[in-house]
Amino acid sequence: MTAVSGSAKYPKIRLFDIRKACSTCSLRELCLPVGLGREDTEALERIIEQSRPLRKGDRLCSLGQPFTTLHVVYSGSLKSITVDHNGKDQVIAFHLPGELVGLDAIGADRHPSTIEALETTSVCKLPFVHLEELARQIPGLQRQLLRIMSKEIFDDHELLQVVARRKAEQRLAILLLSLSQRFARRGLSRTRFRLSMSRHDLGNFLGLAPETTSRVFKRFMELGWLKVSGKEIELLDLAALQGMTAKPETTPLEAGGGR
Repeated sequence: MTAVSGSAKYPKIRLFDIRKACSTCSLRELCLPVGLGREDTEALERIIEQSRPLRKGDRLCSLGQPFTTLHVVYSGSLKSITVDHNGKDQVIAFHLPGELVGLDAIGADRHPSTIEALETTSVCKLPFVHLEELARQIPGLQRQLLRIMSKEIFDDHELLQVVARRKAEQRLAILLLSLSQRFARRGLSRTRFRLSMSRHDLGNFLGLAPETTSRVFKRFMELGWLKVSGKEIELLDLAALQGMTAKPETTPLEAGGGR
């Protein structure tokens, strides 16, 4: 894995044009320029940079690295990795296009995890010192930042709470439905999307062995709940998956245990 330098600059993204383009889709709920006028949006645009794309396995930042910049995923996807009490890597989050990355580093001024590209990924850089100053000048931007931070914290907490102490098939169903909702908020299909995470990463995040994750996927396919072709996944029966998440811990599916 290689660390990526932000020295190479790519053309800045025109946020006002993005705001107009996404005004009719769900991506507007993830964009910082929502609710800002043209003048304020252009002020925000001036502090945003786009670095060269990351390749699969490249690091956006490393555990313990001083915090200086928030990032927005423009295309591709990332994962956050920390180290558990046994010294092993633990995947704690996945980041999709339109999502803000690095919020958990603001308090301590250091990144609590390593953030790594799952595939070829482009990000927009928001230097925090400039963003902080701009937020003081533009109340609308400050409110939007707080709203996004609150939502990120709530979503992460809710997912962890729901997944805890569930059976393997329930954990996978919950994660698939969560990803479905996040893709839908981007204005994309909620039933058909690319799953860039490996079975190992998915299992690591859910607290399952890779073979257990694969076994549950196979079982869901046999039941006709989903179809998988390489990295492409299609959810064929959302109701069945939702029903699985609502079941008590004891379930009729024999998909195997966790680690």
